[in-house]
Amino acid sequence: MKTLVLGGGVVGVTTAYFLAKAGHEVTLVEEKDALGLEATAANAGIIAPGHSFAWASPRAPRMLWQSLRGAETAIRVRLAPDLHLYTWGLRFLRECTAERARRNTLIKLRLCQYSQAALNELVRAESIEYHAIAKGALYLYRDPAELEAGTKKMALLAEHGQKQEILDARDVAKLDPVFEPVRHKIAGAIRDVGDSSGDARAFVENLARVCRDQLGVVVRLGTRVTALRAEGDRIDAAFTSDGALTADNYVLALGVGAPIVARTAGIGLPIYPAKGYSSTFPLKPGGLPPTVPGVDERWLVGWSRLGDRLRLTSTAEFGGYDWGWTPRDFNNILRLARDLFPDAADYDRGQYRACLRPMTPDGPPILGLGRHRNLFLNCGHGHMGWTMACGTARIVADLMTGRMPELDLQGLTLRR
Repeated sequence: MKTLVLGGGVVGVTTAYFLAKAGHEVTLVEEKDALGLEATAANAGIIAPGHSFAWASPRAPRMLWQSLRGAETAIRVRLAPDLHLYTWGLRFLRECTAERARRNTLIKLRLCQYSQAALNELVRAESIEYHAIAKGALYLYRDPAELEAGTKKMALLAEHGQKQEILDARDVAKLDPVFEPVRHKIAGAIRDVGDSSGDARAFVENLARVCRDQLGVVVRLGTRVTALRAEGDRIDAAFTSDGALTADNYVLALGVGAPIVARTAGIGLPIYPAKGYSSTFPLKPGGLPPTVPGVDERWLVGWSRLGDRLRLTSTAEFGGYDWGWTPRDFNNILRLARDLFPDAADYDRGQYRACLRPMTPDGPPILGLGRHRNLFLNCGHGHMGWTMACGTARIVADLMTGRMPELDLQGLTLRR
């Protein structure tokens, strides 16, 4: 069975792996000159079932309104003459009720939990190195009232299998000495014991080596997918910068490019890009870097240590397919870095970039079959692609090989 996997990020590479293990003859198609160069290379590095909350929540509309008035909010919108922004935005606002936020959060949580187990199994089986740190993750709060509110919010995840600890500032400093000099600035944290972190790009490179060398996967780099050709209820070709490619089955794993390519075959995917800002700094020799990944819940900046580098990320900005950035976009990140981790890294030698995350209005990704019998969807992972990738890849591989997935797919199929 010949299968084309379209997209060479962490979602596409894990899909290629599970399909090849299941006996498919896989070709992986990627536009860039290496794998995992887009959102995969710029995420926070946190594998975070403990942060599975849906972005569409009762507090989101106020945040968006404040951003329109010029405030520095974690979720922003930049109005543009883009019909897809407004149609997607209306669907997002419809999901911002307490009931729907709870439902979408639990769908994401069970998928993240399943995916984390699949990742751990894959890493053991293939001895994949990716600078993993398995110390949980800290969700940090600045004052007691915020910590109390966060504890109540996190209780939903605890009720559904996430093991958590409530730490005061002294406990946080014991867990990670980086906080000892600044513990007076924090009230405490919720530690999700099962969360972890790692370098998604390193994971992709090492897993791709297994795919090529041991499983016979063909990787075509520098090949941009531009369209799909539909014939009846099947796809019969993928048009690329290198010409038409054909296969028995096709998997759409193109991240923010998925809805653009899907439209060429008459498929509407409710996915819109959310721009995030990512910075990476070299650690200072003899410095004091964080050893546990986490998120500052007031400033919504995430951090993790990736080998000899410190990664910090922030913001979700809805404004189209724009990869541009200005130094001002990193003010929040640098403010937190110098506030909490002043001796961790060389902040004058940062690498800065923006990345686009493929967001669905409700939060869960879109998996499985759409309207064509041989086109399978694995897209719309949003900010959780690194956390969800192994689970969604295994689910799609199961569907393509006629196996019943272990996870209930309610809420994960194409929402029209």
